[in-house]
Amino acid sequence: MKIGIIGYQGAGKSTLFHWLTGERPDPVLVHRTQSAMATVPEPRVAELCQIYHPKKVTLAALEMVDTPGLSRTHEGSAARLAMIREAGCLVIVVAAFDSQSDPAADLRSFEEDLLIADLDIVSGRIARVEESLKKPRPNKDELHAELAALVPLQAALEQGQTLHQIAWTPEQRRVTKSFQLFGEKPRLIVMNTSDAEEDPARFAALAPPGVPAFAFSLGLETELEQMEPAEREAFCQEMEVRPGDRAGLLRAVLETSGQMLFFTAGDKEVRTWMIPRGGTALEAAGNVHTDLARGFIRAEVMQVSDLVRLGSERELKAHNLLRQEPKDYVIRDGDILFIRHN
Repeated sequence: MKIGIIGYQGAGKSTLFHWLTGERPDPVLVHRTQSAMATVPEPRVAELCQIYHPKKVTLAALEMVDTPGLSRTHEGSAARLAMIREAGCLVIVVAAFDSQSDPAADLRSFEEDLLIADLDIVSGRIARVEESLKKPRPNKDELHAELAALVPLQAALEQGQTLHQIAWTPEQRRVTKSFQLFGEKPRLIVMNTSDAEEDPARFAALAPPGVPAFAFSLGLETELEQMEPAEREAFCQEMEVRPGDRAGLLRAVLETSGQMLFFTAGDKEVRTWMIPRGGTALEAAGNVHTDLARGFIRAEVMQVSDLVRLGSERELKAHNLLRQEPKDYVIRDGDILFIRHN
């Protein structure tokens, strides 16, 4: 799962990238994308380690992609956004750290940038379809149907309607399925505040309804992350500051992107895996290894909470809490899977 970090120039998106991944932004890639993995903290892993004492622990990770800064004039923004069109979720970084910052205006401007980028895709496809219709082709009926679906969509975007405001037809959904339009991507907002900000929540409240929002002083958080634990604790006490909830932010990004975690556990390894919310046992098996999906027989499933409460697999089985589930079983939060396969 790719997570696209976007923001206007100077908003602090590369600082957020550094804070979440530990990777320093590469100046050579300032006009391109840079990606690195950010492991998703999972507190229940520690509880499983107390039971299994594994030789290895592996946490699932999100691929964070830092993108070139956008321009508030919208010039060149569509081309820069095109670099991250395949992202499954957007993290929008908004400047809120000085008197020159206008986060509310920036949020409105972002909507325009995303709309312009989507209009660019739709208009480009219309131009290609119209060009194809000028040539002898056996599938002209399909092309005419696609054009009939796209032209009203183009008109709505030109009038400034967001994708959430448009009354979609099934045909429009079908023909745009592969477009990966920005207006349909889940998003999360991070307000980059000043070190001295006493009420960061006032900026998070500017986010549109239903869009998760966080507020951090990203420069301060990056500095704290680089300190040794004892030094960080002493600094925070002296300056009366609290480190930001980096783990909570990553969990929120995971949830916003439509992903969830499941577990595999044993004395060799305790591990978390990502799966789309609503994913099945067969899909989970394929995430672990394609051979497990190919030879799937059943999934043995238990809940972390039950295992931790009872203290061992033996006790869990004695209480009939180990379930046998088929391939279409829908994975739930806290599931530990063991896949039986040929």
